[in-house]
Amino acid sequence: MHAAVVAERPAVASSRWLHGSLADTLLGWCFLPVAIVVHQLGPNVAAVQMVVAGVYLLSFAHQPLTLGLVYGDPVQRAAHRKLYRWAPAVAAVAILIGLSVSLTLVAAVAVLWNAEHTLMQRYGLMRIYGRKVGDQNGPLEKPMLIVWLIAAVAFIGAYVDLGDLVLRLGLDETNAKGVRLLDPLRIPAQILFWVSAVVGVALAARWWRAERALGANASRAKHVYTLGTAALLVAVMIDPIAGVAGYIAAHAIEYYAVVHRSLRTRRDDAPVARLTRSGLRRTAVYAGYFGAVALFVWATVGMLDGRVYAFAILFFGALHILYDGFVWKLRRPHVAASLGL
Repeated sequence: MHAAVVAERPAVASSRWLHGSLADTLLGWCFLPVAIVVHQLGPNVAAVQMVVAGVYLLSFAHQPLTLGLVYGDPVQRAAHRKLYRWAPAVAAVAILIGLSVSLTLVAAVAVLWNAEHTLMQRYGLMRIYGRKVGDQNGPLEKPMLIVWLIAAVAFIGAYVDLGDLVLRLGLDETNAKGVRLLDPLRIPAQILFWVSAVVGVALAARWWRAERALGANASRAKHVYTLGTAALLVAVMIDPIAGVAGYIAAHAIEYYAVVHRSLRTRRDDAPVARLTRSGLRRTAVYAGYFGAVALFVWATVGMLDGRVYAFAILFFGALHILYDGFVWKLRRPHVAASLGL
């Protein structure tokens, strides 16, 4: 879910939580068990690879959900008809061209785009909590999160042995040597880290003052979630492999939860809403969906040395990130209502 969910119009809902206090707290901190497991498995390269592969499979499985929300909703399709008609073809061609030029370049772009997208999902959820109590702190929250992310990435470039990181992932010495070519960037990364760290702390202090000014109207749900976001980025700095695994897993888990929350309460006549109107129907749809994803992975993971599966990850990932900002617009009454606004 992208930051486009945010339309800064105050609205007070009966519940300040999205799923409930316990469920929201667990979701906001769901990265932690994944990060702890991967960190504890650190010396066991094969075990780390297995867990990371599972995390990426979980992440891949959430991406096609967005296509169902688009192509199963005539109102959504009508709002951006040309985009939804041509985007798949354009994405496929762009990925094929990129892969023919440089796999490393495509991977780097995908990683950075996903990092931003995942952070903006957390921003979007913060704003849902904020909208529930009518606060207007979005203009503080977005730059604060962006600066926090820059600080975390800069810290990795400045203080983490990237060559050792590559070897811990089970890649060969050739890849490690290639990564070490980035060593001249350590000094600029250190400067960027300390600047962004200072700015990030200043923005956090300013945001907290704005939250305290709300008094009894402040959202405890948002505070718990924001603290979880800060802890997640700290985990990325402490152990990049474990932190990134938690970062990716949390994004997918949260997305499943938000989609379920939305489908459970939708009452419009879109095919996707009618198909998931009851608990039994949703169970059947989820079972069919995850069964189809598992079958697709099983059928493609070995095709052309894994290149078909890699293309699918990039293709569905690109459409998921692109479409997400159009799906979760609170200006659409049924979208806002489905999220308790």
